[in-house]
Amino acid sequence: MLEQRIQQQFFESADLKYHAAEVLVRPVAEAVQAVVAGFTAGGRLLVAGSGPAAGLAQVLVAQLLGRFERDRPGLAAMALPVEAPGELPLARQVDTLGQPGDLLLLIDPDGESDALRSAAFAALDKDMTVIALAGRSGSLWREVLGETDVVVAVPHERRARVLEAQLLVLHCLCDAIDLQLLGEQDSA
Repeated sequence: MLEQRIQQQFFESADLKYHAAEVLVRPVAEAVQAVVAGFTAGGRLLVAGSGPAAGLAQVLVAQLLGRFERDRPGLAAMALPVEAPGELPLARQVDTLGQPGDLLLLIDPDGESDALRSAAFAALDKDMTVIALAGRSGSLWREVLGETDVVVAVPHERRARVLEAQLLVLHCLCDAIDLQLLGEQDSA
């Protein structure tokens, strides 16, 4: 019984990723284009995630500042903490640190974070591009964001599956950013 349940978790995750490959390829490519355009124009990427997605924000920033799968100069990325006791509200951080031409990438597995939504409004007020990694349909984010912003909505209801797919999306972003900035990697 236990082993079957564990096996089912793997099957559900694999099924989601297979289905998401068709649904998410275009919005992920749009996100890559936005990030690369921002970096090459001298912009920075501010990243925040709600709940367990805060860890994903840290992973992305570490891979952009350091390296993903190959060496390159560090890219200007910064993880912002989402509201915690003693912390500045996220919208205030974006308003203070964000500049026109910067980007804000928000990771919201549930699509219900008021702090992330407020940060998006602050970014839009600063003429920043917003990229929202959401769960479910992403419809709440589509209502908030403009035409030049990007919503990457993982089509699933379970938070665990959404987070797994969001990590894959972040890895796709890093790989494609490196491809755009460095070209194809030699197979030697």
